[in-house]
Amino acid sequence: MSSFPGSPRILKGGIVLIDAASGAVLRVIALQYNPDSLTRTLQAQAVNTDDGDRSEVLRLKGPPVETLKLEADIDATDQLEFPEQNGVVAQSGLFAQLAALETMVYPTSAQLRANDALAQIGTLEIVPMETPLALFVWSKSRILPVRITEFSITEEAFDTALNPIRAKVSLGLRVLSVNDVPSGHKAASLFMNYLQQKERLAGGSSGQLSAFGLTGVP
Repeated sequence: MSSFPGSPRILKGGIVLIDAASGAVLRVIALQYNPDSLTRTLQAQAVNTDDGDRSEVLRLKGPPVETLKLEADIDATDQLEFPEQNGVVAQSGLFAQLAALETMVYPTSAQLRANDALAQIGTLEIVPMETPLALFVWSKSRILPVRITEFSITEEAFDTALNPIRAKVSLGLRVLSVNDVPSGHKAASLFMNYLQQKERLAGGSSGQLSAFGLTGVP
């Protein structure tokens, strides 16, 4: 936030982990600095017309596959100037902040122990472990259910104990649509809210044919 009086409050982007069944918030991970850019890719899910069926050319099988890519910087330098106020950072650098991000792609240790116990007693089928539902929050208008598809960390500077004190995090996310989750899932309702917001915005931005020098469609 700027220290100048009257400056607008800058909102943070980040990730919220929730329990998909209850909607309870489990963890909030606000990015220290908002990324300078956010790359979004939409891959249309069109019906395959390679067999020559021209009647299907305008049909869609469902929402597009939307993916997001971003890079975020994390820096402990300012916090290290006041170690008495930032004990965790003074002792371990950015490990805590990085761990909050990294554990999103790990099953919990309790889940691993439980599955190991099932294997020890000869359970034939062990259900894959389920993670909390991740929401990518980028303003109040974009709260997207996502699955992490890519995750890399570049640690760029270290303190005298080799704790990382500056890092760059690269995230690849896939938006979960109604085609990706069971009916009634929390992610499905969040996706529908996102789509309806798009439709409202699109409805207010329609142009005029005169912009193309046309009075009508031939």
